[in-house]
Amino acid sequence: MNRAFLPVLKSISIAILAMSSITSVAYANEAAKSAKADTAKGEALFTNGDAARGIVACVSCHGEHGNSTISVNPKLSAQHEAYISKQLHDFTGADRNNPVMTTFAKAMTPEDVKNVSAYLSLQKSAPGAAKNKDIVELGKQIYRGGIAEKNVPACAGCHSPNGAGIPAQFPRIAGQHQDYTIAQLTNFRTGARKNSAQMVSIGKKMSDDEMKAVADYVAGLK
Repeated sequence: MNRAFLPVLKSISIAILAMSSITSVAYANEAAKSAKADTAKGEALFTNGDAARGIVACVSCHGEHGNSTISVNPKLSAQHEAYISKQLHDFTGADRNNPVMTTFAKAMTPEDVKNVSAYLSLQKSAPGAAKNKDIVELGKQIYRGGIAEKNVPACAGCHSPNGAGIPAQFPRIAGQHQDYTIAQLTNFRTGARKNSAQMVSIGKKMSDDEMKAVADYVAGLK
């Protein structure tokens, strides 16, 4: 073989190997994205946490199977997988900064997020209940019909009449704790939570009493 061609052949070989490596990495990344969630691993992380990475067991705040008994912490059972995944992602940025959740979310891998989200979406939600009969009727009116004079749309339009939400778009809110719902509506109003332009707009138009009424009505949805 002509020695003059050896450098050329070497360059071609290196280029082929490089392209092969890039293709392999791209394929691996795509495979990871499309890999099926491991709900067993999701349950293990939710129940036990991971001390080595500083991830406290989610169950300690969100309750067994995601049915929180602490009114300021949300129930996560039966929540849409895509919604939980989005919120965990948002906690790592500026639009939903929470001292506790931001720390844990940043410690989780994409696989952790996928597994935990899938696990929670399959859990049965414990029912809640309305507590204040004096305001629940107002909450029902707002939830089903909105507040026309304030251009507040009916909650049911996005979260569905029974509070089940719409997968990959709007969260399930049926049976959610009153305190948690009020806190989130307030955060949207003040700008403390900014990861939904639509909810920020709605929150700014609602009074404290209207928020409390809606939250109470939502808690009783099944």
